[in-house]
Amino acid sequence: MTRLRLQQLTKRYPSVTALANISLTAEPGEFLAVVGPSGSGKSTLLRLIAGLEKPSSGEIFYNEEPISHLPPQARDIGMVFQTYALYPHMTVFENLAFPLRLRRWRREAIQDQVRQVARLLELQGLLERYPRELSGGQRQRVALGRALVRSPKLFLLDEPLSNIDAQLRATMRAELAALQQNLGITTLYVTHDQAEALSLGHRVAVLSSGHLLQVAPPSELYNRPVSVTVARFIGTPPMNLFAVTANSGALQLVGTESRLPSPLQLAEGSPWLLGARAEALALRPAEGWHPLGSAQVRTVEYAGHEMLVTLRHPAAVVPPVVRLSAGTPPPQPGASIPVFLNPDSWCLFASESGERIFPP
Repeated sequence: MTRLRLQQLTKRYPSVTALANISLTAEPGEFLAVVGPSGSGKSTLLRLIAGLEKPSSGEIFYNEEPISHLPPQARDIGMVFQTYALYPHMTVFENLAFPLRLRRWRREAIQDQVRQVARLLELQGLLERYPRELSGGQRQRVALGRALVRSPKLFLLDEPLSNIDAQLRATMRAELAALQQNLGITTLYVTHDQAEALSLGHRVAVLSSGHLLQVAPPSELYNRPVSVTVARFIGTPPMNLFAVTANSGALQLVGTESRLPSPLQLAEGSPWLLGARAEALALRPAEGWHPLGSAQVRTVEYAGHEMLVTLRHPAAVVPPVVRLSAGTPPPQPGASIPVFLNPDSWCLFASESGERIFPP
C-alpha cells in the first residue's frame, strides 16, 4: 500500500494562485476525502498528483520517494472523472480491458483480470453492452472498474457521483466505501458535497481559496471546526453563530440579558462568537442546559425523521436553526419561545480572525 505525502505544494497561474503551500498526507489504505467549494483548488490538487499538471513549487512523495518529475503513466494511478470518460464505441469489456492492452498484457491475463473486476463491481451481465445502453450508476461502476483493473498504487476520484440522482448517489457511496475497504487502495476523493465527504472519508481535508484549512476525522471536523469558515461550510445546516462579549467572567449574549459561564479568562468587553450545532440547541429546558433568551419562530421544516426550526434571535449572526425529533410538537411560526444550549457541545471563536479558541 502507498503512503502519499504532499510537501508545500503550490500551483500558480498567471492571474491566480490555485494552491498555496499544501502539506497533506494520506496514509496507506486510507480513504481521504477532500472537500471545498467551487474554485477552492480540489481538482487542481488531483491533477498535480496525477501528473496532468506540474507544481510551481513543492514535492509529491510515494512512500517517501519523490515523483513530481515522473510522467502520468509512470505514477501508477487510477483516476475516475466526473464525466466517466468511457469510450462510446467500446463495449464494457473493451473499456475495462483498454488500460491492460496499453500495457501489453497477454490476452488470457486481460480476460481473467477484467472478469475478476466485473464480478467485484457486479458488471458480469453487462460486458457486451455499450456505454449508451447503461444507466448512470452502471456507467459509474465501469469507470471505477477501468481505474481499478490494473490494481493501481493510488486511486483518485474527482466528484465521481455528481452526475447521478440523489437516491443512486447514496447507494453508490455505500458501494464505494465497501469497495475501498476491501481493496485497501490509498484513495483521495474530491467533492464539493460536505455530506458525501463526511460519510466516506476516514479523514476529511477542507480546502478554501487554495488553502488547506483543516484535516481531521469527520466527527472532529463536525464538532470541533478549527475556524468559523469550516464551521459554516461543514454540516447541514451549518453551525449556528451568536455574538457574545466578555463580561465579568461570563459571556453576555449581545442584545439579551442571557449570560453563560466563560471557559477562559477573556479581556473585559472583548467580542467573540459562540458556535453551536442545530442539535446542541433546544426549545425546552433540560437539566444543566444554559438559557439563551427568547427567539421568534420563522419557519418549521418537516424532513421525515426530524424538524428544522429557523429562529430570529437578537444575538444570532445568521438566523439560527434548531434540530428537533419528528415526534416533537412543532412550534408555531411567529411564536416567541425560549432557547437553551447544551453545555457540552459548543465552540468559541475569535470575532476578527474566526479561529476557534475553545475547546482548545
